[in-house]
Amino acid sequence: MAKKDAPKSSKKRTIGKIIGRGCAIIFSTIFMLFLILYGSMWIFCHGPSTAARDLFVSTMMETGALKFLTKWYFSKEEILEITNKNSMGKLEGDVDTSLIQIDPDKNTDEDDGDDDTELGYEDNFDENGIEIFTVTGRTYMGKVMIVKDPSKVSVGTIYPWSSFSKEKYGSTLDNLVKDNGAIAGVNGGEYCSDGNWGGRPKGLVVSNGDIQFNEPQSGDVMVGFNKDNILVIKEIGDMSAAQVEDYVRKNNIRDAVSFKDVVGQDDNHFTKLILNNQPVPLNGAGSGANPRTVIGQRKDGAVILFVTDGRGHESHLGATAADLIGVLQEYGAVNAANIDGGSSSSMYYNGKYEMTSVTLYYSTSSWRLPTGFVVK
Repeated sequence: MAKKDAPKSSKKRTIGKIIGRGCAIIFSTIFMLFLILYGSMWIFCHGPSTAARDLFVSTMMETGALKFLTKWYFSKEEILEITNKNSMGKLEGDVDTSLIQIDPDKNTDEDDGDDDTELGYEDNFDENGIEIFTVTGRTYMGKVMIVKDPSKVSVGTIYPWSSFSKEKYGSTLDNLVKDNGAIAGVNGGEYCSDGNWGGRPKGLVVSNGDIQFNEPQSGDVMVGFNKDNILVIKEIGDMSAAQVEDYVRKNNIRDAVSFKDVVGQDDNHFTKLILNNQPVPLNGAGSGANPRTVIGQRKDGAVILFVTDGRGHESHLGATAADLIGVLQEYGAVNAANIDGGSSSSMYYNGKYEMTSVTLYYSTSSWRLPTGFVVK
């Protein structure tokens, strides 16, 4: 007698049980891994190494998306106490433009071979008036680009900006450089990074004398160049948009972006690093360790662009404020400012990336950006 097939409903129940057990195993495994990771981090955060704990908290609180990790393990009061151990003081006043003496006869593409004994190295600019150095620290690797002629450094943008009702993506740094007729560049000012579409800046954007964005917020610091090609670092967070516009016009600001300078809170973002040869006072290392992008200027007007890696890239954590100041002083910065960093930090020159984003997806490129300092 022929064997009857099992009812279809019975087969469905069997398949359902297999799927259910499989899902239960997967979720149980994920839950166990979460517990292991959480427990390991708890031991790290409350273990014997207070220095490692403090660096971890300071670093995470500077990120855009990972602040929540510290809040799993510490109260707001504990976080504030820890970040104050690696924090920045204040630098008051404005840039003294008389400290920068630009000789237009020297700003040619030809190498003059000047030996600046104060810097300890001989300028050796290429045919584009650019030279690049590799620098390494205990927790980072970076590139320093020296641009001989400050008039060649400007702010490149994707203007007109997107609106939130109609999404428009920013440009990777290589495209931003090319689209603005430049040969080199680094990422620029603060921007709306939700979803990494990079189509809209924050604060202030001035490009070739045109104010393209003007919505100052608390803590904003303008970083850019006036028409005399001198780097200007100016607090604008307490100004209205009309006051910012008036300042830009009266002070002949030709190119600028902005970044946050927030001191004494649990998100220690910083902009000012050196002002009129005076470094910002530091508590400890001054900050956590993260990828950074910095712009500065020497007394002869040459522009310093400095980008570092971090966040696990090449096993590096990143650079602290103390690291940045040390390198900037070594390369002769009279004035210098930290601008947008983290996963945005990148440097491009002559058809290739000198430094790329630290995120896996953009490991050979950069995040999408609305602005950048470009070199023509």
